[in-house]
Amino acid sequence: MFNKRINIFTGHFGSGKTEVAVNFAIKLSELYDKTAIVDFDIVNPYFRTADAKSELERRGILVILPLYANTNVDVPSLPPEINGIFERKEYRVVFDVGGDDIGAKALSRYRDEILKDDYEMFFVVNTRRPMTDTDEKIGRLIAEIEYSSRLKVTGIVNNTNLLEDTTADDLIQGGKIIEEVSKKLNIPVAFTSGFSESIRHMADNEKKRFLELQKFIKLPWE
Repeated sequence: MFNKRINIFTGHFGSGKTEVAVNFAIKLSELYDKTAIVDFDIVNPYFRTADAKSELERRGILVILPLYANTNVDVPSLPPEINGIFERKEYRVVFDVGGDDIGAKALSRYRDEILKDDYEMFFVVNTRRPMTDTDEKIGRLIAEIEYSSRLKVTGIVNNTNLLEDTTADDLIQGGKIIEEVSKKLNIPVAFTSGFSESIRHMADNEKKRFLELQKFIKLPWE
């Protein structure tokens, strides 16, 4: 789960991808000396890694953001520091990638560098969202992401949630849909993620590959 140098997070809008990516980076920083997170989302001006910048840097994590992140300037741009991160092999890196095929296409320009490295590409799924509430819809989105990025998804993340109303049963039911996707596409379920309130009543065997989340990303109306 935490053994690759490059960790790419993709997922449809509303999947909670950025929250998962930020928490994953924090966990990496507890396991390894040097960790970086790259905001690679040129599509969505909300739910940005920049929301957690101060906390991430307080924990010693290198944060690489687009030039205009969290401003009122909406210009698709990728930070030039990305090129250097492929050379700095001492870092474990998390990429938070845009939530659709357009965002994934930006990732494709670094395909050669990624393939030369030790990487995972996770697809984060919230089965309570209308675009990812069936195995067929999830499969189509994964195919679009793979086509645009020219990279294969290597693991699926169950991040099923209804924000503060999420229960353990939501995660369990979401897991059943995601298991169907896993079987059809031969892509393993990498882990389940959620807040502590959601996992309190889950069986011990369901918690084995679980990333407990802290809330860092602001909602647009907060």
